[in-house]
Formats: sequence, C-alpha cells, structure tokens
Amino acid sequence: MRTAWLPALALFVLAPVCAEYLWGYDDSTGHPGTLVGNLIIFSPLYGAPALLIRELARRRGLGWPGILLLAAAFGVVQAAIVDQSMWSTGYRDIPYWEEMSVPTYLAPIGLSLYLALSFVGGHVILSIGSPIALVESLTPVRRRDPWLGPVVLWTLVVLYGAASALVLKDAYDTGEASATLGQLIASALVVVGLVVAALRVGRRRASVVVGSVPRPLLVWGVAFVAMIGWVAIPPTRIGTALVALTALGAGVVVWRWSHREAWSQRHVLALASGAVVAAGCFAFWTTPIGDVSQFEKYGHNSALLAGVVLLSLVAAWRAGHLDGTLRPSPRQPA
Repeated sequence: MRTAWLPALALFVLAPVCAEYLWGYDDSTGHPGTLVGNLIIFSPLYGAPALLIRELARRRGLGWPGILLLAAAFGVVQAAIVDQSMWSTGYRDIPYWEEMSVPTYLAPIGLSLYLALSFVGGHVILSIGSPIALVESLTPVRRRDPWLGPVVLWTLVVLYGAASALVLKDAYDTGEASATLGQLIASALVVVGLVVAALRVGRRRASVVVGSVPRPLLVWGVAFVAMIGWVAIPPTRIGTALVALTALGAGVVVWRWSHREAWSQRHVLALASGAVVAAGCFAFWTTPIGDVSQFEKYGHNSALLAGVVLLSLVAAWRAGHLDGTLRPSPRQPA
C-alpha cells in the first residue's frame, strides 16, 4: 500500500494547531520559533492519535459516529489520565481556571462537570474531528482509503506513548497531577466503553432517507454559532446545562441531516470549518498566560484565523470540485 505522506503529514500538524495553538492561551502565543519547536511534543500528542483514529476508522469501515466516539475516548485519556487537568481546580497558574472548575465541581468524585464536558467535547471537535474532516476534504479522492502502512502506524503508537509519558511525568513533577487511583480506573473503564461503542455503532450501515439538507454555507453558520455559544456560555451550573443542551441539540440536528441523501462531504467540511473558525474568532478574547504582548497576541490570533479560513476555502473548492463522484452509498459510511 502506497503511503499518503502529504495528507498524513498535514493531519499530523493540523491536529495540534487546532487543539492548542488556535486558542492562543499559552505563553508561546506569538512566538513562532517556540510554536514550531513545541510541535515536537504536540504533534505526537495530538497528531498521532488523530491519524491512528482515522486509520482505524477507515480500515474497519467506521463512519463518523465511530470516529467521534473514538475521539471522545481520546479526550478522556488526555484530560483525565495524561495531563489530569479535568480533576483540577487550579492548573498551571491559569488565572481563570478556578472560575471554570469550581461552580460545577462535585467534591465526592472530585470532578468538575464543566471541565469534563468542555475538555472531552473540545478534543472531539477540535483535536480529532475537525482536522480529519478538513484534511480529507483537501484530498477527496483518497478520503476513504487508509493512508499509512503498519510500520508508520506502530511508530505513531510509540510517539504518542512517549509524548504522553513526558506530559504525565511533568504533571507529577510539578504537582499538577491530582487524580486518585479510583479516578484513573474509572476513566480507563469509560475509555474502554467508548472504544467498544465506536466499534459496534460505527460499523452499522447508515440508513439513507430521501430529503433535502441546508446548503453547506448554512450548515457552516449553524456550526459557527453553536461553537461560539459553547465557549461563550459562562461556566456556571446553568451555563453548563446550556452547553450540554447545545451539544445535544446540535448532535441531533446533524444526525438527522447526515442520514439524508443530499448530505455530502461539503456539509461535513462546513461543520468542521465552522467550528475551527469560531474557535479562531473567540481566541481574540482569550488572555494568554505568561509574558505575551498585545502585538504578539493579536498577531498570533490573526495569523491562525487567516490560516484556518484559507484552509477551509481551499478544502471547500477541492470537496466541491469532486463531490459529484464521491458521495457515499448506503453501503459505505461517510
């Protein structure tokens, strides 16, 4: 099997950009050299899982429900086991962390509901789902094909394991790791459950029904508004409930649309693009930690936003140009 190096490399880099850099929250914001250097850790940490999830999905014939469930499993691993930020009421001296975590913190289990929903959902949408949809839209001819051979796949497993070990070690060295043994076991069980669900649900044949769907531009607008609402709603108890309802409502609407025969790769791209562009826009209101000047902050925000907009436009052209020959059949999941 010929390795698709270019799309694989694109996903390897795009996943950490969407997961970390797009938000502009870290002290590396606006420092190009540091951002490029940090890819040594962030690409194995985010890009490797994105590639592994995509390869598993395409080799096993899993559709988007399977991909998103696997992405949720990765989100739990990352936030609950690797960096353990989901359990913390104070993390890396981020000034607004307590504001995010405390209102919905459940002391008996040591978990902030808002952080759990926000982190796992963020990994599903920005770390895994959107980067895969964007890169597959850039390479529509091979979007259903496996891209990597066994040697590269095992290399990615090793890279992710090494990067995760470094992050976990740093969390313990700095005292940021706060998960108890019970919390780690519970998290592992949730991960197993999500993976099993992905393998079972993802392989079910999608029933396609007759019906129209909104134009991709309108789908993009829905994704943009939903994502802005997700991150703009305050992390109070009521706000967390609204976030959950927003996610549930958007999921139901997309589920119904995606089962109609008019649904295409351009609609999948519109969902992904709307989400990442919304995150790029909201990042202008993010306060970075550390010593970051206003020029560095807004230059970073502007460059990343322009980048994802340009990438979205190119992907839309590519997906639209070949969409007529690439619509999924009822027997082949999208």
